[in-house]
Amino acid sequence: MPLLEIRRLRKSYPDGWTLHDVSFTVEESEILCLLGPSGCGKTTLLRLIAGLETLDIGQVLVDGEDVTHVSSHLRGFGLMFQEYALFPHKDVFGNVAFGLRMQGLSRETVAARVAEVLEWVGLVGFEHRDVNQLSGGERQRVALARSLAPRPCLLMLDEPLGALDRALRERLMGELPGILRRAGATAVTVTHDQEEAFAIADRVVLMQDGWVVQVGTSEEVYRQPASAWAAHFLGLINLLDARVVGLGRVETALGVLQVRDSGLGIRDSGFAAKLLIRPEAARLDEAGPNVLHGVITERSFRGEYYRLGVRYASGIEMTFNFPPSVALPALGESITLSLNSEALTLLPAVKEMD
Repeated sequence: MPLLEIRRLRKSYPDGWTLHDVSFTVEESEILCLLGPSGCGKTTLLRLIAGLETLDIGQVLVDGEDVTHVSSHLRGFGLMFQEYALFPHKDVFGNVAFGLRMQGLSRETVAARVAEVLEWVGLVGFEHRDVNQLSGGERQRVALARSLAPRPCLLMLDEPLGALDRALRERLMGELPGILRRAGATAVTVTHDQEEAFAIADRVVLMQDGWVVQVGTSEEVYRQPASAWAAHFLGLINLLDARVVGLGRVETALGVLQVRDSGLGIRDSGFAAKLLIRPEAARLDEAGPNVLHGVITERSFRGEYYRLGVRYASGIEMTFNFPPSVALPALGESITLSLNSEALTLLPAVKEMD
């Protein structure tokens, strides 16, 4: 039995905006991320699950028990918002201890638990610090410790890293899953950033305009997006109209390419689809499959990789990523690449091709 089950949840507003029949589950000790662009409904969904707003239709179940009409403060959930909402008049200890004191625990029990969670988040020795004097990352850790301290059955985090600078955000993306797992927490987090979602979550719920588009692990969502929209949102912009012309072969504006079987009717000649060419698909190889000749229109260093833009004779432009160790031609020069068929994926077509 999942710890959390959302059944056909729906919410409508006077302006016509709606959440549509949202369903998914969260297993115990799982970290699940609601991912999507601003305005897609992910924060509204989080608030509905938490009981901070009233849903129109659907059910919220915890350990098989229907809590749809249970008040928010009685659901046993922990909440952490982007702005952290720390008590400015309390020190770090007072902030983390707040929920424990509300439970009526003894002074000794509160002190022991505060020490435990501060050790988890790397703030040992910060007990008597003024929260107004802390850095953004330190305040984020205090807010996380305060949320974890009462041992919530479900921790809910709304854009937990959104207010941090890039360097600190990168660091905490790596640390947050470990903290949550050490605490044995089951968590639902919200973000608009796919890199953050992939780094933190065990599974991702991808949302668009109030609908759940796809549910899966980070690797599943990246390697087999449910639609061209999903691919674009994940930053996968190399998309072509395609038509199956034989077993493992599709016709595109770049010519006939070999692709892997993605279960979308690839064996059926005439099947129309979108072809996703992932940025890691290209190799400097004239003997491999799917050899193409083009001209370099972009060559930019991105730290961990080079981003290469290539224009083909058909006018199609594609972008690819290469390790810094690869010797690449200069901007404006010709280049010959082969495309790894394992990195080419068929997606459902938005409309049939002529």
